[in-house]
Amino acid sequence: MRSAVSVAAPRRKAANADLKAARRVLDYASEAISELGAALNGDFSRAVDTILGIKGRVIVSGMGKSGLVGRKIAATLASTGTPAYFIHPAEASHGDLGALTSADALLMLSNSGETRELSDLITYAKRFSLPLIGIASRAESSLLQAADVALVLPKSKEACPMGLAPTTSTTLMLVLGDALAVALMERRGFTPDDYRALHPGGSLGTALIRVSDLMHTGDEIPLIGEDATMQAVLIEMARQRFGCVGICDKRGGLVGIITDGDLSRHMAPDLLERKATSVMTKNPKIARPEQLAAEALAFMNAHKITRLFVLDPKDKSKKPVGILHIHDCLRAGIQ
Repeated sequence: MRSAVSVAAPRRKAANADLKAARRVLDYASEAISELGAALNGDFSRAVDTILGIKGRVIVSGMGKSGLVGRKIAATLASTGTPAYFIHPAEASHGDLGALTSADALLMLSNSGETRELSDLITYAKRFSLPLIGIASRAESSLLQAADVALVLPKSKEACPMGLAPTTSTTLMLVLGDALAVALMERRGFTPDDYRALHPGGSLGTALIRVSDLMHTGDEIPLIGEDATMQAVLIEMARQRFGCVGICDKRGGLVGIITDGDLSRHMAPDLLERKATSVMTKNPKIARPEQLAAEALAFMNAHKITRLFVLDPKDKSKKPVGILHIHDCLRAGIQ
């Protein structure tokens, strides 16, 4: 029977080897990315200009691992305001070339720049004068020689022990694609609202929901004048079921709020005859229409309240434009 010491030693050796391999991969990638950043020049801006100048989509293509990276680049472009679509080069040669239009541009990836399967796409681009952006590691390669804009990857070591499996090279393609997407976002002036429109589902879409998307407006807002009696306040409170009423001055500006808590604190035989202003809480907490709903929810939780009147900061009259209840946030999946 082997001792615990004799078993633990090989395990430690294997663990050390694993960490050494992992760090080698990360070191190679980090060094190569730094070289890529230093090597970027006007050709990168030309690629951005080329994409901004088309009216159609960016058609991304690549074979093998480059193709898998290309799919991710296409998805990132599409989700950040640049219409993009991935076409497999082999499928392109068997009919998918028909998906291309004269308004499109091609973004093609190949580490060597000599991938045979890309030849039909390159020929098609040249025949119909489609802008062609190439990404490869050899400036003299067939792909980059044919490209209108050539983005050259720096020479880099693959991290696999044989130096064959695409590792560092695909990382460079991936980060260069991300760089293009971000540069295009900034040139387009892409906003959080644009991003939310393209990501309506999941946590990203939920995180970007604004107060204006959830608030109740118009006749749903429980409001009453400052001269009203508490009897009228209770009727309005019961009608709207928000558990509160906003008290407004003669211009419609919000000056106070009456909640269930205010009623409890002022409970007395003459409550119904009293003026709303004698019971209300002045300067109520508010939200803004453009505020993120998650921020408004956090504010309500911090102050232990369940509703906020919504005021437009541009409106000096302070007239409420909506009301947001904590349940509206929870129903929308905001936590």
